[in-house]
Amino acid sequence: MRMTLSDRVRSAVAALLHATGESQTDLAAALGVSQAQVSRRQSGGAAWGLDDCDAVAAHFGIDVLDLMAGPTRAAEALPDARRRASGRRVSAPGPAVREEAGR
Repeated sequence: MRMTLSDRVRSAVAALLHATGESQTDLAAALGVSQAQVSRRQSGGAAWGLDDCDAVAAHFGIDVLDLMAGPTRAAEALPDARRRASGRRVSAPGPAVREEAGR
């Protein structure tokens, strides 16, 4: 079964939120709408309009056509600087820090 354009945009927005670590609240603030409006659009209760798609794409620094192409293309187009640091482990403090903590 093929995804509709609405499904692709919703999936792309979800993928971008995940990739950046942003919340619906963060996206809503950037777009100047309420979190409830973003939630309705993401749940399919309301549609992402063309102007919304332009604003979402601009917020994430991708082309609107990449957003409309779906989650894989949108995530691939996301600039590295916008990606959250995943899989980074906090390293143990070095010897100087441990010495300071022991004093």
